[in-house]
Amino acid sequence: MSVAEQVIANKVKLGKAEVRALLRTVTRVVASRGQAIVEFDLAAKKKPAEADVLAAIIGPTGNLRAPTFRAGNTLVVGFRAEMYGRVLGVT
Repeated sequence: MSVAEQVIANKVKLGKAEVRALLRTVTRVVASRGQAIVEFDLAAKKKPAEADVLAAIIGPTGNLRAPTFRAGNTLVVGFRAEMYGRVLGVT
């Protein structure tokens, strides 16, 4: 895997408007919240509520939580080793 673009989260803040635009470019969101890992299929016929997706990926400051990366059509938010393994196909 190679990094196409790197954004330093404490220097560039992505608020709800930017996050909504980012969500239009992916079909899947995987996020960790505490011990839970939540997954949203944005390409499903019955799409998840935008409020639920935003609640999982926007932090208390109102900005996109870090770390965040995009792997193909999947946006991964938060850090959990098992989540990274699942998304990247490594154990």
